[in-house]
Amino acid sequence: MATATHHDHAHDHPEVTFDDVLAARDRIAGAVVRTPTLLSKTLSELTGAEVYLKFENLQFTAAYKERGALNRLLQLSDEERARGVIAASAGNHAQGLAYHGARLGIPVTIVMPQFTPAVKVQQTASHGARVILHGERFEDAYNHAVSLSEAESLVFAHPFNDPEIIAGQGTVALEMLEDVPDLDCIVVPVGGGGLVSGISLVAHAQPRPVDVIGVQSKRYPAVHNAIKGKDFGDGGDSIAEGIAVKVPGSLTMRIIRRKVTDMKVVSERDIERSISLLLEVEKTVVEGAGAASLAALLPKPNGVRSEFAGRKVGLVLTGGNIDPRVLANVILRDMARTGRLSRIAIILADKAGALHEVTKIFSDCDANILEVSHNRIFGVGSAKETRAEIEFETRDAIQRQALLDALAEAGYRTELIVLK
Repeated sequence: MATATHHDHAHDHPEVTFDDVLAARDRIAGAVVRTPTLLSKTLSELTGAEVYLKFENLQFTAAYKERGALNRLLQLSDEERARGVIAASAGNHAQGLAYHGARLGIPVTIVMPQFTPAVKVQQTASHGARVILHGERFEDAYNHAVSLSEAESLVFAHPFNDPEIIAGQGTVALEMLEDVPDLDCIVVPVGGGGLVSGISLVAHAQPRPVDVIGVQSKRYPAVHNAIKGKDFGDGGDSIAEGIAVKVPGSLTMRIIRRKVTDMKVVSERDIERSISLLLEVEKTVVEGAGAASLAALLPKPNGVRSEFAGRKVGLVLTGGNIDPRVLANVILRDMARTGRLSRIAIILADKAGALHEVTKIFSDCDANILEVSHNRIFGVGSAKETRAEIEFETRDAIQRQALLDALAEAGYRTELIVLK
């Protein structure tokens, strides 16, 4: 989760132009991966749009943030390089700075909140950065980084509210439009606004209209709220922590207001579904923030397709740094929502053979039992009953319903335990 603070002033920054993005492309060429933009036939069929995916999760540090970080580092003076840079980041900006700083011989200090997962600390430190853990919230880490930059004369590298960062991120759109010149729109996950700002500068410079649509999590819709004059979003944990930004940048907001076509919000559930779809369909691992763009294209629960149907849409898969345990949970939760993994509670007589009779029905319906647990105290109406919870696999929701019907026909009382 990230936020800007009072150190973030619009008048501190010059305007960013399309020419700045072109210059950034030349500057970083050969040092970042020119990732592919590929048509997804399956996702196109699912959404009704012609969907092209920009695989920024294939960067060396598995995220687009390298582009802006490198563009920033390459414009330091020799004296600034010798002093080194500092940033506050618990994620991809940290790794991008650390990796390219090590390549260029520039000392890098990263301040992270104390709760930062150990894997992120280790990944950043493995690139040679000095990692300092400070404070419980990102704001604490950010303010400490600003203080250290002044105390130790380090160059502060803001994760998004910086012209050179924005110009570097805009190179994503240059590559997309080289590969697919007739895109109707580009859909971009938005946190602090660095990426969507850079992309919108490129889109506006095209000879034909290219819409830029920003997407945020419903839990952190700061840019959406500012643009639409709304006030919602409850914060809390988000699967898309890379775009969980409370306060966007002043410079990025200035660009977004002028050049971004529209802002959308998506649910945590749709972000989870998108992570699973990208894994299943494209065989690619994408973090929550990176899957938000696809979430905006998913059909509604009633089957109605989104307003993107019929359009040629580019989606930026911004990164692939997702915790393996979280990814495993996302996959299992998606299996539960689609009827492939289920749990039911069933009341049985507490006697020998009762469970055997039930499992035979599961076997007859080709359902695979994974786990069985018994409760003889809670949830039962008699000391002679037991409440069994059975977790099982089926091919889909149709096969699951056939099993539930067979259990009902045999006289069993069942309760499907649903995922929220």
